[in-house]
Order: sequence, then structure tokens, then C-alpha cells
Amino acid sequence: MVMNFFAGTETGLVDLGGGIQRKVTAYSDNLMCVEVHFDTGAVGALHSHPHEQITYILSGRFEFTIGDTTQVLTAGDSTYKQPHVEHGAVCLEAGVLLDIFTPCRADFLG
Repeated sequence: MVMNFFAGTETGLVDLGGGIQRKVTAYSDNLMCVEVHFDTGAVGALHSHPHEQITYILSGRFEFTIGDTTQVLTAGDSTYKQPHVEHGAVCLEAGVLLDIFTPCRADFLG
């Protein structure tokens, strides 16, 4: 069954530890949207996965590493991560990211 509407009040933030919290906002088998809240100094450790990912910076300031490149980004900036590329971020000023994945990150639903 396909869900078309996702009430923000029905899903809370999940504490991932280390000053990072995540909230899945909407998803289907092929697409997922996730809010990620970072405290200043929180580190999204370098990792990779088979999903394509776009990140839109809603607020804050982040140092992103994608592959061999590192760059500081702020609200209104975006990133693209191709499948299997190593990437991570350090939060320089508390903020919120909006991550879009294809296909869905089933590991975020369990």
C-alpha cells in the first residue's frame, strides 16, 4: 500500500547519539526524505552506501567531505553523493539537514 501523506506529528526524532537526531519524514520503496538534526561539533562519520543521496542544508554550517573533496556549506547549499562514495560531515554550527535517498533506506525504518 502506498502512503501519500505523512503527518509530522506522528514521527519523532530518533536519537542516534553524539549530538545527532534523525526523523524520517516520508518514503516509498524508491525514495526517502529524512531530517537530520546536528548539535555543534557532532560528526557524521565517513561512510558509504549503495543509495544515491542529495543533502539540502536547511540551517547551520557544516564541513562536508565527499570522496577526496572537503568543503564548508551553509543554509541553502546542497550536496550530491553518488552510490558507494565515501562521505561524512562535521557540524560547525548547529543545524538541520534534509537528506533525500533513492532507493529508500530500509535500514532507517527498522
